[in-house]
Amino acid sequence: MYSNTHPVNVLKFCPRCGSAHFPATGSRSFKCEDCSFNYYVNSAAAVAVLLFNENGELLFTRRAIEPHFGKLDLPGGFIDPMETGEQAAVREIQEELGITVHSLRYFGSFPNEYIFSGYSVFTLDLAFLARTESLHRMTAMDDISSFEFHQPLKVDLDELPSISMKNIVKELIQREGTY
Repeated sequence: MYSNTHPVNVLKFCPRCGSAHFPATGSRSFKCEDCSFNYYVNSAAAVAVLLFNENGELLFTRRAIEPHFGKLDLPGGFIDPMETGEQAAVREIQEELGITVHSLRYFGSFPNEYIFSGYSVFTLDLAFLARTESLHRMTAMDDISSFEFHQPLKVDLDELPSISMKNIVKELIQREGTY
């Protein structure tokens, strides 16, 4: 019924008391039979940043870490606790590419299943259209090995391992000229 990475097949012990009496009570909830702790599997928040060059090509990065080492991705990452989506987008661009974003505009939200260490982390990826003063000083840093630009219509969607990134590109193509 569920994949072997789904939380109902991975979580075996209560995170509060360590009890093995921690059954799933649904597809996204657990309740400890010993300490009554309720745990709910919710979506983690993440960002994806859409930056275009002067030729209208979209910026992509190459993953330098697992999962999906070497695959194409959009710059971005998880939102830290108590951080806004906008703050995360600015921080992720600075960490990954060493440039400063000066303008952000919300594009949309896209659900995803991110499998990390054999565990499904369900995410809601917030996409932002961004502008920067210059793309010429970018340096691949943090968890990316390189970056490249592609016309959205010409991107090989099989190079994008996450369903949310594929859907962001598809939405960009559908809205072409409106962003």
